[in-house]
Amino acid sequence: MSLATTMPAPFIRPSGDLPASLSALVWRGDALGRPVTASCASGFGALDAALPGGGWPGFGLTELLLSPAGTLEFRLLGPALGRVCAVGREVVLVGPPHLPHLPGLLPHGVTARQLVWVQADTPAERLWATEQLVKAGSCGAVLAWLPQARPAQLRRLQVLASDHEGPVWLCRPAVAARESSAASLRLLVRPGAGWALSVDVIKRKGPPLARTLHLPAVPAGLSAVLPPRLLNLGQTAVSREADHAVVRAPTPEHRRPAVPH
Repeated sequence: MSLATTMPAPFIRPSGDLPASLSALVWRGDALGRPVTASCASGFGALDAALPGGGWPGFGLTELLLSPAGTLEFRLLGPALGRVCAVGREVVLVGPPHLPHLPGLLPHGVTARQLVWVQADTPAERLWATEQLVKAGSCGAVLAWLPQARPAQLRRLQVLASDHEGPVWLCRPAVAARESSAASLRLLVRPGAGWALSVDVIKRKGPPLARTLHLPAVPAGLSAVLPPRLLNLGQTAVSREADHAVVRAPTPEHRRPAVPH
C-alpha cells in the first residue's frame, strides 16, 4: 500500500472559521476584492460602491472602453485626476487623440505644472512610453490611449502596473469589450441621457455587476455657468438622443410640410 493512500485528505476550514488576521487575507469570489493599497475615489458615489476598494485601484491596470476617443475620458476621470494632483503628484497623458484642454481640468484642481503630455504618434511609441512610465513609477497616475494594443501587450502592462502605486488607465475603443484582456478592471463608458455617463463594469475582482451605472457628469467648467434648463437635460422629455444633441419631437403646430429631396 502506498503512502499516498494511507494519508488522510487535508481538512480545509472555511474562511469564516479562520482567525481574523487570516480571514482578512482571504478573498471570496462572491465579494468585492480588496486593493493592495488605498484606492483613489472616483468622485461618483455609485461608481465607488461598485469598484473593489471603493475607488480607482492602484497596483493594477484599468481599461476604459469608449467611443469616440477623447470625448468622455476627462468627464469620468476629472475628479480622480484632481485628487492625484492635490497630493502633489503629476498626471501623465500618453498619446491623447486631441490637444489636452487645461481650462476644462482646472476646476478639478489639475494645474499646468502637474499635467504632463507625452506626444507619441505611432502605436509603438505610445506603448513604449506607457511601459516606461509605469515601470518607473515616478508619477501619480498614467492615462494612455492604446487603441491597437494586443492581448500580449496588455498582459505585460498588467504585470508592470501591479508594481505601480497610482492608477493606470488605458483608453481603448468600445468594440474591444468583445475581446479578452488581462486588465484587472474593465469599464464600458457611453454617453447617457443629458450630461450623464452610462457605465458598465464588465470585469472586476468580484461578482458580475448586472446593472448599468448612470453617473451625472456635467463638465466642471460648465456647471457654474449653464442655466438650470441645460443642467437638467436628463430630466426633460426627450424622444431621441444623439451623440452631441438632444432632438425633440416637434409639436403639431410647429411641424413643417415635407420638402421633397
